Amino acid sequence: MAQLIVSQLISLDGHLAGPGGDLSRLPMGGSAFDRHNVELLRRAGTLLFGRTTFGMFQGYWPQVERDTNAAPVQREIASLTRSVRRLVVSDTLKLDGDDPWHDAEVVRRADSRARIAQLKASETRDLLMYGGTQVWQDLYAAGLVDELHLLIGNVVLGAGVPAFASGVSRPMTLLGQRRLPESEIVALHYRVS
Repeated sequence: MAQLIVSQLISLDGHLAGPGGDLSRLPMGGSAFDRHNVELLRRAGTLLFGRTTFGMFQGYWPQVERDTNAAPVQREIASLTRSVRRLVVSDTLKLDGDDPWHDAEVVRRADSRARIAQLKASETRDLLMYGGTQVWQDLYAAGLVDELHLLIGNVVLGAGVPAFASGVSRPMTLLGQRRLPESEIVALHYRVS
């Protein structure tokens, strides 16, 4: 049985993005951040996306894989994101044969909980999700998220997209905490009850 693992970079004051969905002030770059992500990707059999995050990954990682000057960890991330199943939760996304990752499975929001539950029951390798705020918060509220990796960046945004939806409460157990080497990011690893 597979687990659904969500990895999110958040600010010290609990925001996934600033006002208007601005991600630019979150500390996403750096080799420590990449090494953390590749560790999770090595265990994954499926990458789960919302439409916006899928577009960001689809526009970036195929180019990195072709870039012979890219750092080895970045090239590994690019290769892993290409080789796993990709599932996108969206009511509007249409893919054609010219799109990078045109073979991604697109699932309507109304069907997403059932499809994720089916994959968790039938797969042996983890489902992994980065970003996709509305999607992961819905899956979290439905009790489908098994682990949460919160990467706490050294920034206060003051406002923006909150990490957790109002009114949703789930107990969690801290499984581990560490500072990512050579960075100011603190990683908190939780089991969601």
